[in-house]
Amino acid sequence: MPSETRERTQHSHPDNSFAISEKRLDEEDENEEKIPWWKIWKRRRYLVACLAFLGFCNIYTLRVNLSIAVVAMTENKSVILENGTTIYKPEFDWNSKQTGLLLSSFFFGYITTQFVGGFIGAKVGGKKVFGLGLLVTAILTLLTPLLAKLSYEVLLAVRIVEGVFEGVTYPCIHAVWARWAPPLERSRLATIAFAGSYVGTVIAMTTGALLANAFGWESIFYVFGVIAVIWFLAWWFIVAESPSEDPHISKKELKYILKALGDRNQNNVKHPWKDILSSAPVWAIIVSHFSENWGFYTLLTQLPKFMKEALHFDLASSGVMSALPYLAMSIFTLISGYLADMCLERKYLTTTQVRKLFNCGAFLAQTVFMLCAGFLLSPVVSSICLTLAVGLGGFAWSGFSINYLDVGPAHASVIMGIGNTFATVPGIISPALTGFLVVDGSPSEWRNVFYIAGGVYLFGSIIYGFFASSELQPWAWESQTLNPSSKKTKGVENQGYVSET
Repeated sequence: MPSETRERTQHSHPDNSFAISEKRLDEEDENEEKIPWWKIWKRRRYLVACLAFLGFCNIYTLRVNLSIAVVAMTENKSVILENGTTIYKPEFDWNSKQTGLLLSSFFFGYITTQFVGGFIGAKVGGKKVFGLGLLVTAILTLLTPLLAKLSYEVLLAVRIVEGVFEGVTYPCIHAVWARWAPPLERSRLATIAFAGSYVGTVIAMTTGALLANAFGWESIFYVFGVIAVIWFLAWWFIVAESPSEDPHISKKELKYILKALGDRNQNNVKHPWKDILSSAPVWAIIVSHFSENWGFYTLLTQLPKFMKEALHFDLASSGVMSALPYLAMSIFTLISGYLADMCLERKYLTTTQVRKLFNCGAFLAQTVFMLCAGFLLSPVVSSICLTLAVGLGGFAWSGFSINYLDVGPAHASVIMGIGNTFATVPGIISPALTGFLVVDGSPSEWRNVFYIAGGVYLFGSIIYGFFASSELQPWAWESQTLNPSSKKTKGVENQGYVSET
């Protein structure tokens, strides 16, 4: 399609990105929607979502790999001395505090680039920042075995730098969706992509343990690093920054996306910082994001160790069992998105009721199962409780995470940057705190870890239940295209995210 034609198409329609509920689109667009779901190459936006899914898979395999490898790196192994004496000692003689600091060091870097990722992504393109951030992390992962053998401090520094480059990925993916995702499909496309995080965790915990047993802990870093580099090449050469730049997109899909998104210039949005930072619904979202990540990161970094020390699984078994909660979470995330949309489409509940029901219901259930996991320390019961405690978090993601878009769609990436900054703090504090609490690996020490996580979930549920709202906030109204001439003093239902009737 010639660039002049595309430019005319892009500017020949009114700014109606949030008023799509007139008549969805014309006949051509309806034909586009009838393409079978599995022909993703015919729907380029879904091809982007699927490659983003694989990208997030890689992001989490690169993030989680050390949690698996550290178990093998610090376990006692037989060593034959020159005089023939056999002794048992670990390859890396780190204590629990050093291990806890090492596992949390990634987040020291990660927390620094949340805002940067969003702003740079908007300036130079989300596709570029997302891909390059992951590529640098992959290269550092390939170098990890060599650098780990130099010194503990060098490995600590490498993990911090990895966190810096991975930190840009979550915020800048919003720049991709800003160009590719029509409003009424945004949640669906984002859910497909973010589900890759949990699938990546499952892959890392299962195959990582098997790789360590079969080929040594170094193989974990080599295999996942190479796969991430291969993904980068696919992402870089297949995905375009915007539909207009994609040479393989159909005219129908291009017209559909451009008509849905309208003619907005997202770079010119002015953010009302004072109103955002003093908004109770915004802080309810942030507290919930923090609470969900506390339990998630606690288990993400400590579950293999807990399975081995408290439940006495071997390394391979602990990796497989540790993966079950994240497999459950990936399934529950997709199910919750479907159920939430169904409740809205059939008008069973208001948007605010859906968000609160899914978020608070998940948190209360997670509180119960986390406490049960700490109290009933047995291999079968604890495994079931922890699987449900993590898995049910998938329902919370249909609460607070979509709520970012409800309260102020034009400001969602900025608010997400603020929220994800606070939500990264658990990744720093929780592993280090666990390292101080769990010294001997006794059940009573691990029990305290789960009690704290349960208390954080309960706190998040209470705050979200009282203060959350899914109404478009007054401070966000002026930047919307629903009715730019109106200024509201009260929140209104965000019609851009409610399906047409």
